Amino acid sequence: MKTTCAYCGVGCGISVTQQAGEWQLEGDSAHPANGGALCVKGASLLETLAFPQRLLYPRHQGQRISWDEALTMMSAQFSRIMAESGPEAIGIYLSGQLTTEDYYVANKLMKGYIGSANVDTNSRLCMSSAVVAQQRAFGEDLVPACYEDLELADLIIITGANTAWTHPVLFRRIQQARSRRPELKLVVMDPRRTMTAEQADLHLALRPGTDVALWNGLGRYLLDHDIWDRDYVAAHVSGISALARELDDPAWMPEAVAQHCDLALSDLLGFYQLFARHPRTLSLYCQGINQSNQGTDKANAIINAHLLTGRIGKPGASPFSLTGQPNAMGGREVGGLASQLAAHMGFSDAERDRLQRFWGSPRMVTGPGHKAVELFEAVHSGQIRALWVLGSNPAASLPDGDRVRESLARCEFLVVSDLTAQTDTARYANLLLPALGWGEKSGTVTNSERCISRQRPFLPAPGEARPDWW
Repeated sequence: MKTTCAYCGVGCGISVTQQAGEWQLEGDSAHPANGGALCVKGASLLETLAFPQRLLYPRHQGQRISWDEALTMMSAQFSRIMAESGPEAIGIYLSGQLTTEDYYVANKLMKGYIGSANVDTNSRLCMSSAVVAQQRAFGEDLVPACYEDLELADLIIITGANTAWTHPVLFRRIQQARSRRPELKLVVMDPRRTMTAEQADLHLALRPGTDVALWNGLGRYLLDHDIWDRDYVAAHVSGISALARELDDPAWMPEAVAQHCDLALSDLLGFYQLFARHPRTLSLYCQGINQSNQGTDKANAIINAHLLTGRIGKPGASPFSLTGQPNAMGGREVGGLASQLAAHMGFSDAERDRLQRFWGSPRMVTGPGHKAVELFEAVHSGQIRALWVLGSNPAASLPDGDRVRESLARCEFLVVSDLTAQTDTARYANLLLPALGWGEKSGTVTNSERCISRQRPFLPAPGEARPDWW
């Protein structure tokens, strides 16, 4: 059986076989994402199948009930709360671990049938900054790079990521490319000396929070030394005059940037010169960029340097946001966020009408709903009275955990779909629904480069567990 790894956004292909009653797992050598390679997490996936304290049946207040009872209870509670407080009193919190089909049906249920846009996902925590930056720069949430660029680049920049630990299969591809082509340069930007940084030709241990200054300084350097693609900018880029005015400030001169970033001027200029000399530059960035109060501006500063030099969507040349979860991208494609409709559509009258006609749904939301952190604040204040959490553990993973746990304790009707009743969030649930895990569920997932892979089941559903889309 061919399937897909359930962990990070690399999207590794996996081959599972059964020999003498024992399951065997290895990387799928034909899969374009990993070519047979697996990290220690992917190679250990079979160990997750022997799951203790598995939730096998719906439970209400700790007591086993039937699916008919569970669904009738949900319908009655949701309908009552909607009648009393409107559809905005309902919320759903999804997960980058869900399949695209799960995301699609949850989004359709909320925005087209319940009529609430309060549907968001834990993917918001890792990808929202990158999404907004790409929407600002390109007009759409898209990734203009692919994994093949790792082998085609002459300069790879890794910023805000310890890729050797967080995306080890991709880092292995970088290592292999460097062994074949020693001229391939690697620059790592990280305040810490990580395993990734230790293998760099140049490690810029910049002061935390100074990424925008470093990349704006690069833009100033490129303009001052006339190292920008005038033809590309004239044909494809707007706002160059405004950018040039913003960068015409002493704060973006190399000496000022080096001081601000706590870097040696020689190291900073060394990076700027490397960027200037290598048209095939690939800039990889992840949570160290995204999870910041300047996350969107940091990502846009990176993208601006690529737009300025025309290094967008070309072999070996692009900014490349690495995804943290296996299907954060798939959820965004079908609108599983409070800030968009399906297929990256907004909330204009024409877009809302198009989607409602396609769904044949009785109602359609008129605008965005509460995003992840706001969603739980709305639960805390009582604005959202019923919440359904699928495949996520916000009591442990959201910021300000004490506040989130207070919100869950206050929630009038909390439904949790998960594999076990033992998570921090499940302990607060009024109603628990048994979900399928990896190895049991079928669907599609989309990795960092937007390659769609099939997730296929090779185990039967235990007990009365059901797929989330069901």
